[in-house]
Amino acid sequence: MTDNDIDNSDLASLEARVDDLIKTIEKLKSENSALRNQQEGLVNERAILIEKTEQARTRIESMISRLRAMETRP
Repeated sequence: MTDNDIDNSDLASLEARVDDLIKTIEKLKSENSALRNQQEGLVNERAILIEKTEQARTRIESMISRLRAMETRP
């Protein structure tokens, strides 16, 4: 093998590794984007659930107040 053949082999190996890295980067970008979208959806869902919980708390507190008022009536 000549030096030129070794250089070509090293270059081909390096090129293959760079191609693999590029594919890995693209895959990670795609996964990252999907995870960000999922996180955004979960944050929105959490906000909705917090609002529903607050509404339920308000309704329950109102019912408790009415029940207490009924208990104190003669």
